[in-house]
Amino acid sequence: MCQAGEDYAEPVGEGAAPARPGRARSCARCEAGRPVVALRAGGAFCRACFRAHYTHKFRAVLGKNRLVFPGEKVLLAWSGGASSSSLVWQVLEGLSRESAKRLRFVPGVVFVDEAAACGQSPEARVQTLAQVKRFLDGIPWPSHTVALEEVFRLPPSVLRHADQEPPGPREAYKAAVDSFLQRQWAGGTEAGPGAAPREEPPDQARLPPAAQTEALCRLFDSVATLTAKEELLQTLRTHLILHVARTHGYSKVMMGDSCTRLAIRLMTGLALGRGAFLAWDTAFSDERYGDVVVVRPLREHTLKEVAFYNRLFAVPTVFTPAISTKALEKGSVHRLVENFLLELQAWFPSTVSTVYRTSEKLLKAPKDESAAPRCLLCLCALDVDPADSATAFGAQTLRLSQPLPLGPASCSPGMGSAQGCCWESGPCERSHAGAQLLEQLCYSCRVTMKDLPSLDPLPPYILAEAQLRSQKCQCSGSPVGGPAPGPTGQPPCGAGAAQETQAPVPEPAAGDS
Repeated sequence: MCQAGEDYAEPVGEGAAPARPGRARSCARCEAGRPVVALRAGGAFCRACFRAHYTHKFRAVLGKNRLVFPGEKVLLAWSGGASSSSLVWQVLEGLSRESAKRLRFVPGVVFVDEAAACGQSPEARVQTLAQVKRFLDGIPWPSHTVALEEVFRLPPSVLRHADQEPPGPREAYKAAVDSFLQRQWAGGTEAGPGAAPREEPPDQARLPPAAQTEALCRLFDSVATLTAKEELLQTLRTHLILHVARTHGYSKVMMGDSCTRLAIRLMTGLALGRGAFLAWDTAFSDERYGDVVVVRPLREHTLKEVAFYNRLFAVPTVFTPAISTKALEKGSVHRLVENFLLELQAWFPSTVSTVYRTSEKLLKAPKDESAAPRCLLCLCALDVDPADSATAFGAQTLRLSQPLPLGPASCSPGMGSAQGCCWESGPCERSHAGAQLLEQLCYSCRVTMKDLPSLDPLPPYILAEAQLRSQKCQCSGSPVGGPAPGPTGQPPCGAGAAQETQAPVPEPAAGDS
């Protein structure tokens, strides 16, 4: 009979530790070195082999897609986290003289300071910027440190799709390689782009004006849910990086999105109604902006691999608190999906890879849809059909019978002009401005903007571009995304007035728990 406390294990020699079951005794690649990293079952690597494996995956993704041309200016989006720091380190090693197959593009780094939106104090913000400056000073490339408050100074042109398309990846890439090698040989130097001196001095890291910081805090304080705050922060950050890339002549932007992060984004996008744009949000390349292409060279690396690489090779990072730091597990859709996938990954190690491989099978919109109307915020093609009001997308279209409190005060027929109401002189202009904005948004962005009770805190470039698009719509007679109320209460652009009496459809919830 089995009795408690008895030990039936085999005797172990004196001074020897018992071997763990299933533990690899040698490297799976060279079969000689001592393994230090176990990525999966049967995949233990020594230090040298793990470094070669990690670097090979990074180079293979760039070489397979052939989108980054020799001599091209590439902007690295660095946030201070593990993945973006690993991306900068991979490019730094790839441009060094000791590299076997050196990278040939000209890099630059941009850091977006989001401390004001995350509620960080000015003292802690100054300390973080000092750490960021020390990191950027050790990189021999142009660096740009911009604050998120600068979105209030962006031009409306940042929300417009450029007509310039990137060249073809095959013949054009080979021609660019030959031209780069000829220029390199003619110059009589073997120095690559990474060894070149700084083209421009790095931007001075300083705090923005107090008025812009107060405006940014007022914007994020007015958003009702944490899910909408995270979506709005990601949108404003993307607009700011896009503006920096266009201003300084960068044609590519590298993001440090890992395989784990893309799997989380895929599931989050499904929950937030971005199913039509998942191919753009998770693919290697994102060409929605036209002249600037976003690439994700770390999409084959899991978060576990990134953490091991940074730990073994002392990759420096800078901790910056996010807007969801110390939030509850069910505080937002992003947090809920992240905790769900990471806990499932702990029990089933193939969870993240399965979700990620699913995203690879998604197809982008065909080229003939590039001229279609685009969302005002995410610049994807509008997925709202104005002709089909019975669909779920039509439920998000603004109804004239439901005036929204989109100004500093709720306009109603009982209010007077002294209270700032415009009902006495005609239909509410504030509701009209809200309708102009909402009709130019995709389904997911409408769900996000639904948690913003007023349009006043939005940056001016968004409101200016919405008004400009609405004026072009009224002049051309074609709707942008759906019928919008005109200044006299009649729908412009030939839209019928039947929607004024249509029964309102209840809007779906944004998904916050």
